Amino acid sequence: MRNKVQSPLLVYILKWVSLSIIVGILAGTASAFFLVSLDWVTKLRESNLWIIAFLPLGGLIIGLAYHYWGTDVVKGNNQLLEEFHSPKQVIPLKMAPMVLFGTLITHLFGGSAGREGTAVQMGAAISDQFSRIFKLEQKDRQILIIIGISAGFASVFGTPIAGAIFALEVLILKKYRYDAILPSLLAALIADYTCTAWNVSHTQYSITFVPEMSTENILWAALAGMIFGLAAMLFSKTTHFCTDIFKKINYAPVRPFIGGIFIATIIWITGGYKYIGLGIPIIESAFKTDLNSYDFLLKLLFTSFTIGAGFKGGEVTPLFFIGAALGNALVWFIPLPLALLAGMGLAAIFAGASNTPIASTILGIELFGMESMYFIGIACVFSYLFSGGTGIYTSQIKGGFKHLIYDWLKSKRLGD
Repeated sequence: MRNKVQSPLLVYILKWVSLSIIVGILAGTASAFFLVSLDWVTKLRESNLWIIAFLPLGGLIIGLAYHYWGTDVVKGNNQLLEEFHSPKQVIPLKMAPMVLFGTLITHLFGGSAGREGTAVQMGAAISDQFSRIFKLEQKDRQILIIIGISAGFASVFGTPIAGAIFALEVLILKKYRYDAILPSLLAALIADYTCTAWNVSHTQYSITFVPEMSTENILWAALAGMIFGLAAMLFSKTTHFCTDIFKKINYAPVRPFIGGIFIATIIWITGGYKYIGLGIPIIESAFKTDLNSYDFLLKLLFTSFTIGAGFKGGEVTPLFFIGAALGNALVWFIPLPLALLAGMGLAAIFAGASNTPIASTILGIELFGMESMYFIGIACVFSYLFSGGTGIYTSQIKGGFKHLIYDWLKSKRLGD
């Protein structure tokens, strides 16, 4: 009897350990190539700022590419969520090279976007091919999508635990696939190790001082979290608004072309070069010195417009910028250390915008250390609660409501 019970368990473990290792290696390698390429195009743009004048052309190229060859992968991250919940077809492998190409073009010519979406889409597109090869059932295919998301997220940020939890948490609000925990974690660890083995490094942040926990500090952290949540809601709603505006243009390839004209013109007039691309230097500065109080808002607007126009990339690193810059600004009336507020904002706005408070808390711990854990956690939870019934992923399924205030939101998907 005991052997009969152990045999299926052993088969299950061997199957998912093998698939997780393979997907982790492939996704980690893809992320390494992506990060090296992204660093190269970023340096090229920064050394030749005149290239931003070609942003409209870059947008047109992206638009035409997706219009003629990528209509079945144009939804990006939302397509991964939709395939998880309502399977229609294996995610086309071409999603990986197309989003890679689109993201590099976006960053080369000066769009404001991130990298998480690219890595996650590449990881999921790669992992889902194994469902075709091994003819897996729907439940197993769902786990494959989870480990692809996990591997992509973990390797692009160097946060394997956060990547594993993010892949579980982002799919259905307040519900988890516990049978996917082992594969998700293993794929994340392998992908992160593989990316590092290719000599790809990740940005390091430091919070040098964390005050003691006290009733007063808890209240200040909660207040900061509320503000971060409202900012997360503003980002989500602004991005969706920009997307809806551009959808009024019937011919899709023209949308990023027109968006590129607008963005390039604003950059040329204002000299706002620090608000384009990833914005890593500004994120790093947010932990050390005072920034302009409006930096977070301008990055929010540039990113929402870039993504809304149809450029490719992700929202997460811009959210890091927005959160860190807003946290930096809050130091003027919230009596917590500058670096701590920046770190809280970085993690918390991501929590509110993606509806993943647990993954975001763990991400903060992996980036900043255990010392800041309680402050990060409080900020992430309150940001999640105060970010409203919206988010950056419109195909996210609601497994439950954040709290009673949102019980009136009866739609199945955030985008409904």
